Order: sequence, then C-alpha cells, then structure tokens
Amino acid sequence: MISKLKDSPLFRGMTGEDIECCLKCSHAQSVRYDKDEMIFCQGDAPEKLSVLIDGSVAVCNDSADGRRSIVASIDKPGELFGEVFVFLGQKEYEHYAQAAVPSRILHIPREYFYSTCGKACVYHAKLIANMLAIFAQKAYYLNQKIQIISCATLRQKIAKILLEYDKAGESPAITMNREEMADFLNVARPSLSRELMRMQEEGLVKVTKRGIFVPDSLALQKIL
Repeated sequence: MISKLKDSPLFRGMTGEDIECCLKCSHAQSVRYDKDEMIFCQGDAPEKLSVLIDGSVAVCNDSADGRRSIVASIDKPGELFGEVFVFLGQKEYEHYAQAAVPSRILHIPREYFYSTCGKACVYHAKLIANMLAIFAQKAYYLNQKIQIISCATLRQKIAKILLEYDKAGESPAITMNREEMADFLNVARPSLSRELMRMQEEGLVKVTKRGIFVPDSLALQKIL
C-alpha cells in the first residue's frame, strides 16, 4: 500500500517512513469495497478524506428524473475524491461515490488536516501543504470541465476532452467507457457512440478496447 501512496499528490515529497507515520498518527483506515458498493452516499456527513489505493471509483450525482451524471472518474492509485465537501464545512455530501470495480480506499480523518500535533512533525506540515496544492489543481480541473461541456456541439465536446487528455500525455487519450464518457459530457450514450464512429471513419480518432486514441491532434483542434 505504501508504494502506491508514494505516487499520490497527497504524499508528494514524503518517504515511505513519513507516510507510515502519517497513517498511524492520523488513525487512517484502509477499507475494501465490492463492485457497485457505495463508499459514501449523498447526504452522508463528510468526515474523512478518501484516497484510492487500487480499483476505480465513480463520483456521481443523480438528476430529478434519475439520470446519473459522473462528476469524476477516479482510477489512478493515490487519487483523492470527495475532498471539497470534507473541507468546505458542509454537513453532508451533495454527490455519492461508488466503486466501479472491487476497490480499496484509504480514509483519513478530517481533523488531522486542521492542526499539527505537539511534535510539529515535518511530514504532517508537508501533508497539509500538499492538500492545498491539490485544491489548486482541482479548481483548474473543474474549470476545464466547464469549458468542455460549454462547447456548442457534441463533436466539439469530444474534441475538447480528447485534446485535454492528450495534452496531459495520456495514451490512450481516454480510457473511460462509453457510459462514463457520456455522463461526463452530459450527453446521451447513443449520440456519443454515433459521433465517435463518424469521427473514426474520418480518421479523427481511433476507438479500441483499450480506449480512444488521437492520431492527429491538429485535426481535432480545427474542430474547435
């Protein structure tokens, strides 16, 4: 577990020993979840920070008509989720988190981030500083999503999200399945599938079982 957490932005710059001390000092817990099991529900009190150790998690919101919208797909070990509500001071989550596959999650009590212990441990202060950096990155991510879903056409939305992931060096650019991608873009899955097939026929994308690849980023940029 420690080896996976060393790559987490929350523990960036910390040794394995530092991480072990943090987990012990904070009384963090590692919990296993089955596929489709709820990690936290809409309305639960946000009392613990959640970190993915292994598996995949979908953070979602349901509309009044029952349509699910994926707020975030968490699939990289060390990724955080639900942290905004943990530190926002709200009494309950407005979203829910569900294990997309069998997953293991690390839960760290919220109180550990509000003050350092009497020993003034360097690793504790580092953890808090890393948390601030994560919030800055999260704000950037949300801004990017707003730009994506604000695109006028479905093709522009697809091009925008592919270019953003491709710019980040992801290969394939997108590993979400069709349902997850449709939820992220807030579009109907059949419409997304049809547009992806058209874009593949035009040589703009390459759709495989592994994900969606971008053969020519310049061609996608011309769509925007």
